[in-house]
Amino acid sequence: MDFTPSEEQAAAQGLAARILGDLSTHDRLVEAGSGMDAELWKELCAAGLLGAVEETGLLGLVLLAEEQGRTTAQVPFVASCVYGLLAVAGHGTEEQRGRLLPLLRDGTAVAAGAFPARGTVQAEPDDGVSGAVSPAVGGRLSGSVPLVPWLRDATHVLVAAADRSLWIVRTADPGVVTEPVETTAPWSAGRLALAAAPAERLGGPGAYDEMLATARTAFAGVQAGVCAGSLTRAVEHAGTREQFGRPLSTNQAVLLRAADAYMDTEAIRVTAYEAAWRHDEGLPYGEQALTAAWWASEAGRRVVHAGQHLHGGTGADLDHPVHRHFLWGRQLDAHFGGSGTVLQELGELLVKEGPE
Repeated sequence: MDFTPSEEQAAAQGLAARILGDLSTHDRLVEAGSGMDAELWKELCAAGLLGAVEETGLLGLVLLAEEQGRTTAQVPFVASCVYGLLAVAGHGTEEQRGRLLPLLRDGTAVAAGAFPARGTVQAEPDDGVSGAVSPAVGGRLSGSVPLVPWLRDATHVLVAAADRSLWIVRTADPGVVTEPVETTAPWSAGRLALAAAPAERLGGPGAYDEMLATARTAFAGVQAGVCAGSLTRAVEHAGTREQFGRPLSTNQAVLLRAADAYMDTEAIRVTAYEAAWRHDEGLPYGEQALTAAWWASEAGRRVVHAGQHLHGGTGADLDHPVHRHFLWGRQLDAHFGGSGTVLQELGELLVKEGPE
């Protein structure tokens, strides 16, 4: 395995770091609240970073996801890349790719994902006959999804039905209702309600598992960035804040806590890199995606708690920048379903596959 970024991946990551670092400032994040930073979104799209994901692969997206997490940027970048660009490019028909990809590349269309399947959305063919739907046939979806991150900014939603079929729904179509939902992190989330809503099928058998593994890998990259940003702030604070006449960083307990957080952050990063690398190499990566998701959930929660704790009383200030990393880290933990759920799924997969 070689996780060294290619020249194109490194260039895209550097450009993303510069744009996000310049525009995703604390003051702008406060101003955006739970909404999208429209100016930042325009800059990312104008720089061609969304379209670059098709060229740089999943590992390239993970590198960009780290930069979004590091700055907690209020844009649906990773969500739209995963549930829009990569989903359509990997599983769409030629007609779907020609129609949707240009809109997704330039940010005119924004995708969100109603994932994973929660068992409440039912799909029917347009002719009203129940049963399996051909990948080339449109259908109608009914049901609801209680929480869809970035739904309030989305023009399209990739919906996983109860039978694990994938569908694209336009939020402006009749039968589609979105309601704002407040979450731990300000992700512009919402509740999706579908009443015989028109939808188009995306992909065939296996598309659901592929997209779920891809999403887990990409959002593990976001968590790696969130943790890195939280730890950077904690180290800067501990190095400058004095207690009893000496910096906090000279306290052995502080050093050990920061070291543990660093090791956890690196574990999230390397497992996400491995899953993404295997995807790009055409190798099975479902097990690795689950491993990355578990580290992102379990270790990510520890790191953002440590980052806030190492700020002492300052970390209790809800307006302090480190608190945003804490909120994102906790929300990502919930987004993965919790470390216990992920670990159970990983264990079941390992038992099913058996020894190599």
